[in-house]
Amino acid sequence: MIEFFTTQGIASTVLYLCLTAVAGVMAGKIEIKGVGIGVAGVLFCGILITHFGAPVDVHVLHFVRDFGLILFVYGIGLNMGPRFFSSFKKDGLRLNLLSAGVVLGGFGIACLIYKLAELPPSVVVGVMCGAVTNTPSLGAAQQILAEQGAETVADTGMAYAVAYPFGIMGVIIAMMLIRKLYRIDAAAEARNYSEALANSEAKLYSVEITVVNPGLFGRSIKYVKQVMNGELAVSRIIRKGEVMVATDSETVCEGDIICGVSAQNLMGNLELKIGKVEIARDREISGLLGMANVLMTNKKIAGKTIEQVGIYRRYPANVTRIFRNGIKILPTLETTLELGDTVRVVGKREILNEVRKELGDSVSELAKPNIVSIFLGIFVGIVVGSVPIFIPGIPVPAKLGLAGGPLLIAILLGFKGRIAKLSFYMTPGANMFMREFGIILFLSSVGLLSGSKFIDTLAHGGWQWIIYGTAITFIPVAVTGVLARMMKINYLKICGLLSGAMTDPPALEFANSMAPVQAQATAYAAVYPLTMFLRVLIAQIFVLMTL
Repeated sequence: MIEFFTTQGIASTVLYLCLTAVAGVMAGKIEIKGVGIGVAGVLFCGILITHFGAPVDVHVLHFVRDFGLILFVYGIGLNMGPRFFSSFKKDGLRLNLLSAGVVLGGFGIACLIYKLAELPPSVVVGVMCGAVTNTPSLGAAQQILAEQGAETVADTGMAYAVAYPFGIMGVIIAMMLIRKLYRIDAAAEARNYSEALANSEAKLYSVEITVVNPGLFGRSIKYVKQVMNGELAVSRIIRKGEVMVATDSETVCEGDIICGVSAQNLMGNLELKIGKVEIARDREISGLLGMANVLMTNKKIAGKTIEQVGIYRRYPANVTRIFRNGIKILPTLETTLELGDTVRVVGKREILNEVRKELGDSVSELAKPNIVSIFLGIFVGIVVGSVPIFIPGIPVPAKLGLAGGPLLIAILLGFKGRIAKLSFYMTPGANMFMREFGIILFLSSVGLLSGSKFIDTLAHGGWQWIIYGTAITFIPVAVTGVLARMMKINYLKICGLLSGAMTDPPALEFANSMAPVQAQATAYAAVYPLTMFLRVLIAQIFVLMTL
């Protein structure tokens, strides 16, 4: 039995992976004065376990490391896809410029270290890759070194391992110092972000419009819906105090009050085309009419438009709002219904249960994982990440790699939602599990791969690499963080920006623990694709410049 723990093999390697994960997660929960290392505890526990001689199979760990990274970035991409492009339009360009500044700043410091410290290029590029916690750039650098016939390729991996832990902590420390310097309240920043997000999106209101336009007298509700499509979601009519469902066949009379949902910026159009507009309080609908929020889980109608589904034609009911990924949508006839949508329906109480059955309204249906779409998305992402990108003057093509490719595809699939009949929807719980599982696998493997020679390297001059790596990590991050705060950027966005600029998942996890909003992950996803490409490219350029 003792041989099982002391002999290198697949089973024993998986055993130590699990031990690292358990010990690391527990260590990450320990807080001192409210501050803990979070998921980075997994990395340090892995280093400790192999330092004391745990036998591990490096081939198994290389696979687990890369697969864990793929799962993590793919989950991040799916989660942020729906908001990614709208976020880029608002301030994504500014965030990416700041992120590029972090990348170029680290590159400049690495070049300075190479000139002054008289270290071989293989060590400096390894320190640079570890200091920015970017594994794909390490692989790209090692490939270039091998192709150029360098004899110190092995030193690159060790330099990476030495600099990596402090690369993680450097970003976290910079976040904490910026927070302390500007006396930032994370809860207040979260509220400000949520308010700004709500204001940037089309805020929906319940409205009551008194019909005074003679052009609508005697017209059908169907005509009103067509004329006001995209401006008003009609729900019901109040006529002489009587409330009735706004069915397509119902005709409009002078003085009718048309009730529905619209956005603030559309009120003027409603006034011009229909009549006097009043914003009504959201309230319980009484009498023969009722309102239901229905979870869309029917796969047969997923991807079809409201007009194609035709609930308003077959039932005395109307769709007035759609809630999707935290976003409120004003429904039009062309709006598609997607899995996981919450659809608000107003109609006669007696038929609301029938509408529920038609739309699904089954949480258990969404709990079933969509395995085909997950593996298909990862497959395409790996293929895209393997496509060579030829840069003039660079002899070896750059690639997005196993992290950049799946992330880019996941963002696109998360934004698109579906391709033909194939939905890429993933429940929040499943997405969170994928991300957590992936990052723990990744960090466990990195720690176990780094621990065996970690202390010995430090004792024989490797401690200087830590200083160099700290400079590459901390100086660009701290300067950019201060500059971003001077530009009045939300602190939580700054944390996501810095994490993404350093391609640092543990730092993102630390940032996420500050407040339960999407600001950090949104900024991270906005800058990550460009940053990943630049990191890989810069590592190759550095090697080619210095050999």
